[in-house]
Amino acid sequence: MAKDPVRVLVTGAAGQIGYALVPMIARGVMLGPDQPVILHMLDIPPAAEALNGVKMELVDAAFPLLKGVVATTDVVEACTNVNIAVMVGGFPRKEGMERKDVMSKNVSIYKSQASALEKHAAANCKVLVVANPANTNALILKEFAPSIPEKNITCLTRLDHNRALGQISERVGVQVSEVKNVIIWGNHSSTQYPDVSHATVISEGAEKAVKSLVSDDEWLKGEFIKIVQQRGAAIIKARKLSSALSAASSACDHIRDWVLGTPEGTWVSMGVYSDGSYNVPAGLIYSFPVTCRNGEWTIVQATYMIKSRVSLPGLEIDEFSRKKMDATAEELTEEKALAYSCLS
Repeated sequence: MAKDPVRVLVTGAAGQIGYALVPMIARGVMLGPDQPVILHMLDIPPAAEALNGVKMELVDAAFPLLKGVVATTDVVEACTNVNIAVMVGGFPRKEGMERKDVMSKNVSIYKSQASALEKHAAANCKVLVVANPANTNALILKEFAPSIPEKNITCLTRLDHNRALGQISERVGVQVSEVKNVIIWGNHSSTQYPDVSHATVISEGAEKAVKSLVSDDEWLKGEFIKIVQQRGAAIIKARKLSSALSAASSACDHIRDWVLGTPEGTWVSMGVYSDGSYNVPAGLIYSFPVTCRNGEWTIVQATYMIKSRVSLPGLEIDEFSRKKMDATAEELTEEKALAYSCLS
């Protein structure tokens, strides 16, 4: 039997990321090749004409899985009955703007969109926040959509995760599909910590630790971290535009793994509501390693020693990692305080 269509909301749909993302969703990249979708696209009134142009292109592309398109500047119409919401729209930082100015604009946007999702989205709606500051925007959304379970509100750090996979695959000279279990800890900002302490590579038919294959601690603790942290800025410098294609692709990866599950023994990075795991302050949206099953994510809490049935209390964190994890948590705590000051 044919599946019922899933309604997917994309905010900021006429922008660069939205324009790259909506055809991927319509083609089945996000939810699979047999899952029909109805796209809800929201943008601001000045972008209404461009948004209509995107709708025309979706019609012209004749995607078999696309069962309908709602293109609107009305937040209530956009949020009505949606099952998945990908929040791409936000206020970008402009030259000369203080952090508080950007935060204030985004707090106002996310407060209004959260209220609309709270009242009009389908039960058990899953939310992914892409727009920066992504972690804190997700926190504000959670605040104003109290009936959406906290486990259903996430932010995108999969882009950073994929960037880390890409760097390791190039360094070691293997296909990116052979690299797994890198971790992005913390904020989707320049304080994020890309961690390869537990990452492995399939090399010559065997699974080997990234650290032993790279065999250059200085690079792993220095240049590698900087490349991943500053990759977005490097792409803007090269393209004169932001990294829209890779952001759209990783948003699809995030939702696909969340809904359809992660492969056995593999984890991915997601910005999720902290429960205090790994001594990260509870109540922050923080990037952790997670596994997904039956539409639910779970923070990786024990090393995988399935054969011997040994369960250890969390991945081992060395002193270098601890400092990096604490620094990014500190930044998120400051961002949270700034956002709440904007609310008042």
